[in-house]
Amino acid sequence: MLDPSQNANAKLPGEHILNRIAVLTLGVGFVSAAVAFVLHRADWAKGLAGGAVLAWLNFRWLSRGIRAMVISAVARAPLETEDQQPAVAETQVVSDTAAPLESSRPATSDLLTFLAMIFRYALVALGVYVIFIYLHVPLISLGFGLCAFVVAILVASVWEAVRPGQ
Repeated sequence: MLDPSQNANAKLPGEHILNRIAVLTLGVGFVSAAVAFVLHRADWAKGLAGGAVLAWLNFRWLSRGIRAMVISAVARAPLETEDQQPAVAETQVVSDTAAPLESSRPATSDLLTFLAMIFRYALVALGVYVIFIYLHVPLISLGFGLCAFVVAILVASVWEAVRPGQ
């Protein structure tokens, strides 16, 4: 379990898998873009790379938002040690005027993280629109680039099943 006194940079369980998914998302996207470029399809290469970058951004915003929620929940949770056994007759009274726990991160940073998590689909849709309008790439190539994230999840899952913890 996490100690609330730890800062927001603490490693969460399974963090190495999330990092692997992020790297694989970009890797799959850029390798597929390179293949498209070798096949003389520069428009498809731009779409595949752009879609992979958008998928990576979406994943990062989601994982940052969930991380912020977990850290925030752990920081507000009461500490229980192994020595403390809750007694039936004892109750703990919490004062409404008790000072909230101070965070090592500013509240505006947490707010921006939550907003990015909530509006990430709108941000990705805006990115797709801008790439489509200004770079004139086929929408299907952007869609396949976004699917690099799914391929990365599958590869990371198989990797973890075959060689856990590496």
